[in-house]
Amino acid sequence: MIHKAYFPITYIDVPASEPHPANTYYRVSMGIEHWDNEEPRYVYKIQMVFNGVVVCDTSPFYPQGSGDFSRIIDAISTIRKGGGRNGRGMMTATGDQPGMLLQEMEQMLKMYSI
Repeated sequence: MIHKAYFPITYIDVPASEPHPANTYYRVSMGIEHWDNEEPRYVYKIQMVFNGVVVCDTSPFYPQGSGDFSRIIDAISTIRKGGGRNGRGMMTATGDQPGMLLQEMEQMLKMYSI
């Protein structure tokens, strides 16, 4: 199954340790993902963020002994308890940047017939 769009409801950006490059984060989020069959689902996601951009084709990895995996688990726990930053009304909101407004996303989807 392939998703068409993901809308984060809440998220936490967790700094990634070396050997990840500087300004790399794990985006831990909970949101609504629209699947092939158009049926939206609530999901938890972990994505890689490089220089403020979510990179969808890179799977996250956690260097052994770095503590990254433990910080990811803590972030998921915080989100499950209602914590995190508000991502509503945004598409792939990143770090301190506001992300893409839903209206902009709708226009982009129409333009590319997605």
